Order: sequence, then C-alpha cells, then structure tokens
Amino acid sequence: MRPLWRCRNCGREWPCQPAKLALLTEYRSSRTALLVYLGTLMHQATTQLTQLHPITRRPG
Repeated sequence: MRPLWRCRNCGREWPCQPAKLALLTEYRSSRTALLVYLGTLMHQATTQLTQLHPITRRPG
C-alpha cells in the first residue's frame, strides 16, 4: 500500500516475510534483476515517505 509502504495482505511494513519469500521465488533465476527492482522501489519509497514525513532540521 503506497505511499505508506505497507503490505496489502497483512498491513505490516513491506516487505513482510511472506513478501520476501515471494520475491525470492519470483526472482530465483536472476538475483541481479531482484537487486535492480528493490533498488528502484527503495528510491520510490524514500521519495514518498519523505513527502509524508518531511525531515525537519533543528537549529544548530
């Protein structure tokens, strides 16, 4: 569930354990493709979660 990055099935933070197993199964023949996919999702998650929870800096 974006932009919260929660599992649609269980509501836990994604990837939950079942999602991890599903990804390993789906990408079992290409770990490189899995890394590219997860890297892309990490970038998207960082962007979306930063918009939801902006980083506020404290005066130094």
